[in-house]
Amino acid sequence: MVTLYQNKVIDQLRDVLKKKQHMVSVTIKMEQIDPLDFFAAGETLFHGQRFYWSDCLYERTFVGLGHAHVIKSEEKTKKRFREVEREWKQIVEGAFIEGQGPLMFGGFSFDPLKQSDEHWSEYPAAQFVVPTFLLTKQRDETWLTINVVHESLGQLEEMIDSLFHIRGESEWHRTDVVEKEEVARDRWIRAVHHATDLIQSGMIEKVVLARELFLSFSHRIDRSYVLRALREQQSMSYIFAFENGSTCFIGASPEQLVRKNGHMCETACLAGSIRRGHTIKEDEELGRWLLQDDKNRREHAFVVDMIEQAMNEVCTEVFVPSEPTLLKMRHIQHLYTPVQAKTREGISIFSLVERLHPTPALGGFPKEKAVQTIREIEPLDRGWYAAPIGWVDANGNGEFAVAIRSALLGDNEAHLFAGCGIVAHSDPHSEYEETNVKFKPMLLALEGGRE
Repeated sequence: MVTLYQNKVIDQLRDVLKKKQHMVSVTIKMEQIDPLDFFAAGETLFHGQRFYWSDCLYERTFVGLGHAHVIKSEEKTKKRFREVEREWKQIVEGAFIEGQGPLMFGGFSFDPLKQSDEHWSEYPAAQFVVPTFLLTKQRDETWLTINVVHESLGQLEEMIDSLFHIRGESEWHRTDVVEKEEVARDRWIRAVHHATDLIQSGMIEKVVLARELFLSFSHRIDRSYVLRALREQQSMSYIFAFENGSTCFIGASPEQLVRKNGHMCETACLAGSIRRGHTIKEDEELGRWLLQDDKNRREHAFVVDMIEQAMNEVCTEVFVPSEPTLLKMRHIQHLYTPVQAKTREGISIFSLVERLHPTPALGGFPKEKAVQTIREIEPLDRGWYAAPIGWVDANGNGEFAVAIRSALLGDNEAHLFAGCGIVAHSDPHSEYEETNVKFKPMLLALEGGRE
């Protein structure tokens, strides 16, 4: 990066800081830089205050460094969605914006009523951050947005100076796994048996049960290395990382929850899955079996029906294809149905997230009974796993993914999570093997690419 950009930013900030707004947001166009290099460059100044996001087509990537503003909610009801939306509107309305404007990134917990595990203590019911520095890469263009709230220009000048001297390539470090533990495996198997009993007795139709894998490492985990591995290995996935204090929630999710651009919105139904084949022929045979399997088609239909109903409540012109297709990832293939719609006036992206979370693909059906069942019999606290994570801009546009294929990283340990849908005739052994397949994306990234 060159001094010309640096001086331009500082001069703009000197001018706009005189306006005394609560927040000042200035954007300039930049020369090209790898977003992962920008993320890595923030390690020293902003460790514990970074985020990374790229969409499933790599059309848009965001990297945030520092916290200009933090929005938190410990609200245990659906009010948490409205609290975040209300505070974000207040920030935007009181801001001076020059350029593309501020953006906030964050997420929600899966179930705020579940008793929390210690390793999730830094992740509340909802938390979003407005970064001090936001790098945006959209196709072949790159911008830097600086958001200032009660900061001195002197402090910002030092930070800007460090960011404008990023190396072209960062050094990446892999570490080795020294311990691997399947957490509460037997309790999870018993929970699957219990769930099938509940379903067969007619108390519930479907429930999703997750389990946990714990890893410890010989040295501190390099989060930039893990992100790079996920980006290289998991094409067509949302790649995300959200640092909070000493931990980092990170993953590569294939599942969109909702995207909103103006009045247009889209979501996706992803439920029913099987592994990839070792040969093209085997892979095609497995895909055909999945498309025809009654259990997986019923599981997928739960998701389609619920999402269509939720969208019809707040949207017009809802379009749902009559048949699912296959979405093929590196280790697994899913039944997939995209949904598109036009929102009614006044419907925000938070309204859509509130209605859609959790879909039957992550919770079950009926929704409230499924979440209650998970709360009672699942042997872990999901925290932010399987919950909405994403971004919203100053115009109310944004996108959320479902935070699956994910892990919570500490300094030298990781908690991985994977789940599967349980219906009347689910076999615990088969469901256990399905979760093993779903652990693979994070395991591969953490273990240095070794299958």
